[in-house]
Amino acid sequence: MVAEEKKKWEWEISNQSSYWGTHFTEIWAYRHLLSSLVRRDFLVNYQQTILGPAWMLLQPVLTLVTYALIFGRLVGLSTGSLPPLLFYFSGIILWNFFNDSFGGTNNVFRDNTQVFNKVYFPRLVVPIAIMCTRFIRFGISLFLLLLMIGYYMAFKDFSPNFSSWLLALPVVVLAVGAMSLGLGLAFSVITAKYRDISGFVSLGTRLLMFATPVIYPVLSLPEDVRWIVHLNPLTPLFELFRLSLLGEGVVSYDMLFYSLAFSFLVLVVSLLLFNKKGDSLIDIV
Repeated sequence: MVAEEKKKWEWEISNQSSYWGTHFTEIWAYRHLLSSLVRRDFLVNYQQTILGPAWMLLQPVLTLVTYALIFGRLVGLSTGSLPPLLFYFSGIILWNFFNDSFGGTNNVFRDNTQVFNKVYFPRLVVPIAIMCTRFIRFGISLFLLLLMIGYYMAFKDFSPNFSSWLLALPVVVLAVGAMSLGLGLAFSVITAKYRDISGFVSLGTRLLMFATPVIYPVLSLPEDVRWIVHLNPLTPLFELFRLSLLGEGVVSYDMLFYSLAFSFLVLVVSLLLFNKKGDSLIDIV
């Protein structure tokens, strides 16, 4: 009797979970699903609308007009030597990138419950697709900001003091993306089990904006309360973002190291937590 040859399965689903989760090769195998999710995100948000994808530009522009009227004209917040429109818009697009990325990944389980219950694929594909979409939106807004900078340099006698900090721009964007993804993954696990925490998360995000130099420079704050803003790991990234593009911002190496270390640490811990608890949360959601 010839012994039966053992079948070699390409992949196997088990009831065991691991902190290390899926390997990169498995995520790469689902790259077509990833691209489909990115396209779906655009279609869902902009289908049956009059302006379509133009909303990606219209939304930050309308926010810019509102900030310029309220904080610039009525309140009279100082923006230092930078033109108010450039100062506000630089903060708006970076904050929108963080806020949208965090908000999208924070609702991974709630928004994809039906899909997770019926089809198997690496759960991490969904938040990666969300981040890809947010990076594209941020790139479009950043292009508009560059056009505004070019206009001010050509017609408004604005000469930003560009330096080697310009090379730090990709680092800032990646750090903000890593921080928003990490926080979003962590809170997606927590809010999937305790849904009432979602309200506190939404409130905390709104309050965080006022502790981040989005509408004001750090130097405009009194020195006795400036340390509160410096506790926010987003603060050095926003200051470095303006320094790299507009030539004005307050950044120290120790604060920058603090922000980068926080982004890396929260991303690693959140990935481990997401991989370990992701599959078991499907039964709860």
